[in-house]
Amino acid sequence: MKNILLFILFLCSSNIIKAQDTLSMRSGENILVKVIEVGTTEVKYKKQDNLNGPAFSVLKSDLLMIKYENGTKDDFSSIKKIEEKVVGVENMFVQGQNDAIIHYDGYKTAGTAVLLSTAFPGYGIFLGIPPALLTLDADPKDENLGYPNLNLMKNEEYAKGYKQKAKQIKRKKVITNYVSGLAIQAGFFVTAIILWVSAR
Repeated sequence: MKNILLFILFLCSSNIIKAQDTLSMRSGENILVKVIEVGTTEVKYKKQDNLNGPAFSVLKSDLLMIKYENGTKDDFSSIKKIEEKVVGVENMFVQGQNDAIIHYDGYKTAGTAVLLSTAFPGYGIFLGIPPALLTLDADPKDENLGYPNLNLMKNEEYAKGYKQKAKQIKRKKVITNYVSGLAIQAGFFVTAIILWVSAR
């Protein structure tokens, strides 16, 4: 009886494991997905672990093969790797980074909090450290990214480039504001010394 239960469990689990599509990339990576559409130049899919999430796309020329959950396959190994510009952009990752430089300004709240707390007379050098540390390594929230086009963000490489650059911008702004706060502190300190000396 125990063996029969184990066998049934094995069958069920193997069916669950197979109930997915697999993208075999030219890079050697295999991605578990649910393929939504196979177009003329790209394949649209959703990530297996987030089927209710956004749809992503990958060029057919970046794929070797799609293995579908029903066992069938689409072979793209004969498609020539596309090196030329795609939709007017040489590299979606670079476009994402460039767009973040233009559109991302979600760092302002964190940057201002660090500046004000660091510039606080007397104790700012200590007050500015916690917000600076909390925001330095934190990824910008999606609602603060300010990306120009939702469809572009559905492209994995574009989204990766945009988010990476946004995080770099935020980190740089936080550090700049912390240093500016310290400079204001130094200004207060020097002014206080000058006033104290002149009052004597």
